[in-house]
Amino acid sequence: MNRLPRNPKFWLVSFILWFAMLWVFSSFSLVSEYSPPIDHFDKFAHFGYFFGGSGLLCAYLFRRSPQQPYWMRLIVTAVGIIALLGWLDEYHQSFTPGRSGKDILDWLADLTGATAGAFVFKRLHFLLKS
Repeated sequence: MNRLPRNPKFWLVSFILWFAMLWVFSSFSLVSEYSPPIDHFDKFAHFGYFFGGSGLLCAYLFRRSPQQPYWMRLIVTAVGIIALLGWLDEYHQSFTPGRSGKDILDWLADLTGATAGAFVFKRLHFLLKS
């Protein structure tokens, strides 16, 4: 079985790259003709992207003290940070031409994805155990 990286720095750098890509994606106008013809597809995209970011952040937090993780604090910290970054992203989009920023439904999709990502990570954390 392949082993996932155990070094917390790997997961922190991965999370920082995740955020950098979010910032880049939010800096460009979206062309609706390239989006799939699915109602509210953007909400699924928000959910999925923030699900992944939450998983990366949880991996970093978990690998800092994998012997006895305090799950409530880990999950609340990860979801809280992701929620703040989601709102920062929405604010940032409000300055991008062609984007609608400060969309509470997008932010709720971010928050829902982050929460789901944290709980899925908790369920699969054994993949990162020593």
